[in-house]
Amino acid sequence: MACLLETPIRMSVLSEVTASSRHYVDRLFDPDPQKVLQGVIDMKNAVIGNNKQKANLIVLGAVPRLLYLLQQETSSTELKTECAVVLGSLAMGTENNVKSLLDCHIIPALLQGLLSPDLKFIEACLRCLRTIFTSPVTPEELLYTDATVIPHLMALLSRSRYTQEYICQIFSHCCKGPDHQTILFNHGAVQNIAHLLTSLSYKVRMQALKCFSVLAFENPQVSMTLVNVLVDGELLPQIFVKMLQRDKPIEMQLTSAKCLTYMCRAGAIRTDDSCIVLKTLPCLVRMCSKERLLEERVEGAETLAYLIEPDVELQRIASITDHLIAMLADYFKYPSSVSAITDIKRLDHDLKHAHELRQAAFKLYASLGANDEDIRKKIIETENMMDRIVTGLSESSVKVRLAAVRCLHSLSRSVQQLRTSFQDHAVWKPLMKVLQNAPDEILVVASSMLCNLLLEFSPSKEPILESGAVELLCGLTQSENPALRVNGIWALMNMAFQAEQKIKADILRSLSTEQLFRLLSDSDLNVLMKTLGLLRNLLSTRPHIDKIMSTHGKQIMQAVTLILEGEHNIEVKEQTLCILANIADGTTAKELIMTNDDILQKIKYYMGHSHVKLQLAAMFCISNLIWNEEEGSQERQDKLRDMGIVDILHKLSQSPDTNLCDKAKTALQQYLA
Repeated sequence: MACLLETPIRMSVLSEVTASSRHYVDRLFDPDPQKVLQGVIDMKNAVIGNNKQKANLIVLGAVPRLLYLLQQETSSTELKTECAVVLGSLAMGTENNVKSLLDCHIIPALLQGLLSPDLKFIEACLRCLRTIFTSPVTPEELLYTDATVIPHLMALLSRSRYTQEYICQIFSHCCKGPDHQTILFNHGAVQNIAHLLTSLSYKVRMQALKCFSVLAFENPQVSMTLVNVLVDGELLPQIFVKMLQRDKPIEMQLTSAKCLTYMCRAGAIRTDDSCIVLKTLPCLVRMCSKERLLEERVEGAETLAYLIEPDVELQRIASITDHLIAMLADYFKYPSSVSAITDIKRLDHDLKHAHELRQAAFKLYASLGANDEDIRKKIIETENMMDRIVTGLSESSVKVRLAAVRCLHSLSRSVQQLRTSFQDHAVWKPLMKVLQNAPDEILVVASSMLCNLLLEFSPSKEPILESGAVELLCGLTQSENPALRVNGIWALMNMAFQAEQKIKADILRSLSTEQLFRLLSDSDLNVLMKTLGLLRNLLSTRPHIDKIMSTHGKQIMQAVTLILEGEHNIEVKEQTLCILANIADGTTAKELIMTNDDILQKIKYYMGHSHVKLQLAAMFCISNLIWNEEEGSQERQDKLRDMGIVDILHKLSQSPDTNLCDKAKTALQQYLA
């Protein structure tokens, strides 16, 4: 029987809650304005810290009525202000609350409210806007829909410390990417916000600082401007340096370090400037220490990784600052063993940040090891590092997997490590798994790393070949993403270097001549260059050259002709002539050149070209065709003499370029022998 009673009890509890909430909403419709005001104030007190009450009021339709009262000209300023406060409180609830407010078009109503002369009402509207815009469910674009909004917000910055705090917070949350940066910059954000860095209010200083960090990120125009801005006789970078001193709050230190990092990466501050080497870098290393909160350690490591990424000297300095490499190993020790944690909240917190910590550590290791062999060695020798990276490759979090692949890619630039640690841990196995099914951003880095593992001295090359890499890489060359096409063809090029005939045949069969020629007409220069490199590697050693040219000669000669006739740069044409020189080195393949007058005329033309690189490449073709010790050399020499090649050789033997001069003299000797 108890089961039968359960439903009515639930219903009565629900109706009681709704009834008590209904009472608040009904009062908003009272004809007496004073009672409406009191109703809004009572509603404000009822919803503070009570998410259930907030949800009930939204369901019962309080939001449209509050917005109506907020926009009514007959409403008193006090009533409008209280409505904005209640709406702000509702927005502080769940993300669903914010969605409901957005559905009721709250943003245009609040922005309209900013035109009021009353400061308290303006501040209440801004506070509510701040809460809504800082929610992840609010599209940033809503701030930029009306072109009059940004200049009006700039004008309101001078009204009070609250308008300064809220507007800066709105800007820093809604500035995503170069378009937003440009809009804010063009409306005077730098000049209007700079003086706020010396405000007496910590919150204002902090929000202004956050604004500058998002404005400067990857933006040379903003960064170059910031370098020269004066505030109370001090340059902005000097103010940022003061803000990252140890006695300042951690949040301020971190954000100032970000500003200086972004300005440095955008080219506005030199990497060897003392404010970077002696202030920003040590501050960010401090943020990675055990004493810091997990969130701070993540932010510190990621910002430091970004700062040092392109600069060898900063990588070296960071690697010997405060035992950073060993310090980062601690990032992998979260969550701590459950037995050591009695506090469930702490465990939840550790679990939440464990992924972020591993991702940040991998990113920083990748930056540290990008160039220096000794640093790479130190990283790999850190406790269980290779095991941790290999584990990272199969993590559920895409971000951690990407960071682990980046770290591995950085370490794979080391010949020594490719031969030792990478082989000991069979890194190629999990990498091939990653390549089977991953988002493009992971594929780009993983395939780039595979290029290194396929270098001729890498012990991983053989097992990778046996595990179906040829098919996989040929598939990548058909990707719409140019970076994947480049990496696919690059890896095949490395695979074909000094390879056996069987491997070369596998590559040609899997790739197909149609795809090879599509790649030779690719709009991406890198794809074209790597495809030519692949052809050059396929056409090496005589038996291989003759075999490939006997089956694909016609198409290859066609492609060579098209490239030499096309509008291509020197490097492309040099590579193409080198392919011809390889063909000319074949025993039977060279006849494909000798019977093609068009190609012979092109070689002759490039012998007289103004660029030495092309002259040398054309000379290699001629030398291989006229070499005395080979069958049919006399006939080839005679044909080339009739074409005027000997006259050109005499001219080139007088060339001021010693290399070209020597090659021409050697070729002439073939005629004299």
